[in-house]
Amino acid sequence: MDVSDIATDEYVRARPDETVGELRSTFEDANPGGILVVEDGECVGVITPQELLRSQTDDETAARQVMKAVPVVDRTEGVREVARLLVENETRVAPVSVEGELWGGVTQDAILEAVLENLDVLTVKEIATQNVVTVTEDDTLSEAINLLREHGISRLPVVENGHRPIGIVTADDLVEFVVRDTRKQSVGDRGGDSPTLRELPVENVMDRPPKTTTLESTVSEAVSTMLEQNVDGLVVVPEYDERVTGVLTKTDVMRALSYTREEVMDVQITNIDLLHSTSREEIAERLEEITGKHRKLDVHHVHVRFQEHEEELRGRSLVRCQVRMWTDQEELAGTGEGYGGDEALSIALDKLERNVLELKGERSDEEYRGQLLRTLDEL
Repeated sequence: MDVSDIATDEYVRARPDETVGELRSTFEDANPGGILVVEDGECVGVITPQELLRSQTDDETAARQVMKAVPVVDRTEGVREVARLLVENETRVAPVSVEGELWGGVTQDAILEAVLENLDVLTVKEIATQNVVTVTEDDTLSEAINLLREHGISRLPVVENGHRPIGIVTADDLVEFVVRDTRKQSVGDRGGDSPTLRELPVENVMDRPPKTTTLESTVSEAVSTMLEQNVDGLVVVPEYDERVTGVLTKTDVMRALSYTREEVMDVQITNIDLLHSTSREEIAERLEEITGKHRKLDVHHVHVRFQEHEEELRGRSLVRCQVRMWTDQEELAGTGEGYGGDEALSIALDKLERNVLELKGERSDEEYRGQLLRTLDEL
């Protein structure tokens, strides 16, 4: 299947000189998955709610300073490849060309709607994120924003008593709240009358109760819920228990769509340009070496994500690398920070290797206990 029938010539566009303030208003009024920045008939970048949230600039900053470059896809490109490009470039919309000229855009939602009936072969348990980052309703918005940035995620379940989900806060919620707060202060509110935005508790922004799904639900059922409820993710809870066991997002589903059955390991890399001396092939070889130390581990997919920070040392930026590995047993991860993407990657892979070996040790202990119990039963 290609995107010829999925792409649309109707999309939200902006000029490179439009201000961040105008763009925030656009997100609030139109609620697009992203805005295409167009100059002289060419798409020069995309702006998403996450880009605005990460931006430290004021409302007068031009769009060209916060947009990010994304590849233009041909209208005949396959759905799997477009899904991969959206995931690797952390965007919900991509520009579409016809014979080399900008024609329109293709969105994450349009792709999911088109493949919905094919998603009943997967369960939520198989692709949901298991290592969940959470907040409480008393945590500040500053703490929530920092967690979203640090982990490269788009939503945080809000829990009480350590595990019971009572709400959810997303990057989109925070961008919308910033817009409302900015408008309110512009009509005469005195800054001293209330706490600053970052000091406010999460309960001011979160949606409650959170939309949920179960581990046993099909991905088709979960995506249908997302589309019907107009949300980008669901909190995963056991069928007969009130606790957070995972999060399933549209991005997780898009990532699953791009899985391949090639002989080499399926690896996606976000912000690969932050690497200088390591190739995609070398990363795949290192991952194969790591997983080979656990012979019973069946790896479905790996996502390597780099994030650049403002701090520098001798001309090299501080980079955070997160490696997430989906396997038939559980989700494994490793993170690292270093000056330059190659150093950060090396640290992250070392941590991933330790986690793989730890899992191997746990499985060996379980097998030993099982053998011991079987022996005892025979006595």
